Amino acid sequence: MTIAKNLKALKTSLPEEVILVAVSKTKSNEAIMEAYATGQRLFGENKVQEMVQKHETLPKDIEWHMIGHLQRNKVKYMASFVHLIHGVDTEKLLVEINKQAAKHQRSIPCLLQVHIAEESTKFGFAESELTDLIGRKDEFPNVEIKGLMGMASFTDNTEQVQQEFRGLKKLFDQFFKKMDTAVLSMGMSGDYPIAIAEGSTLIRVGSKIFGARNY
Repeated sequence: MTIAKNLKALKTSLPEEVILVAVSKTKSNEAIMEAYATGQRLFGENKVQEMVQKHETLPKDIEWHMIGHLQRNKVKYMASFVHLIHGVDTEKLLVEINKQAAKHQRSIPCLLQVHIAEESTKFGFAESELTDLIGRKDEFPNVEIKGLMGMASFTDNTEQVQQEFRGLKKLFDQFFKKMDTAVLSMGMSGDYPIAIAEGSTLIRVGSKIFGARNY
């Protein structure tokens, strides 16, 4: 299967309201352009340096999503162009994004990452921190908090994954139900059908489009 065929098959299977971010980390410009030629414009990267290089060399109508764990000292490199930052997992990071966005006289859309998985290696806010932060969102005038993001446990136990996604959807409804353009980013290549069934509005899919990843 080619990238174009993979993309077409995937998009055909998705509900109309679900947004697809093609995860292009470690993939070549040629592979991205093959996806681009089918009409795909949203691409996700997890390393800032790689995203900056691709932004500089690829078409300017591509919307770049930062989907990986983001270090504060890297925000400045992408503040002028990043379309959506998925994994805002500390208030300090939010402060830095707000600062860098102000330098470019723009508002950067962000999702707050919630810790829903059982693994301690996953990042994110606890529910109580979320309530506090959203209540103070006016303190960050150059950040647009658009919704939530979460990563489920890496497990074959589908019931557990379901429960984790369900809990995140509940939080999302609590804080963002009244916002028409709100985003709930949950679901990757291995678990996106469960995520969609539980109410995800955006999925991040890589290997199902581009094939196995080259490291």
